[in-house]
Amino acid sequence: MEEILSVITSSAKETMLVGEKLGNTVGKGVVFTLVGDLGAGKTHFVKGFAKGVGSEELVTSPTFTLLNVYENGKMPIYHFDMYRLSSAEEGQELGFDEYFDLKSLDGVVLVEWPEKVEGLINCPHIQIKIEKLGDEKRKITIASEGGLK
Repeated sequence: MEEILSVITSSAKETMLVGEKLGNTVGKGVVFTLVGDLGAGKTHFVKGFAKGVGSEELVTSPTFTLLNVYENGKMPIYHFDMYRLSSAEEGQELGFDEYFDLKSLDGVVLVEWPEKVEGLINCPHIQIKIEKLGDEKRKITIASEGGLK
């Protein structure tokens, strides 16, 4: 894992702004994993990211649906929440592995709780790690995995 950037935010709004700035710069064919404890701000980050991609859709955590797709921006966003899965095999049975083929990916993928399906995401990707430093304060670390820069 190679660290690219680390930033401290002081509010949910600032966490969303970091996501928005990243979403504004990214092109299709990129996979992001979002790592952090429950309530760390992963979904807030995705809300900002979607805004940066130009989506005005309501972003919610796909905890019960497992996948939300936002299509009204400059490219589709595939937002996964793997919290309820227990293995990579379970993700494969649901057909999720097709979203990690970078050659055919027509948008971007954001995966919350990737550790629940370890081994499913075998492509180069960018990890967004969000750590709670206090009630509102967060440390966001962006790193590349698998040679992606």
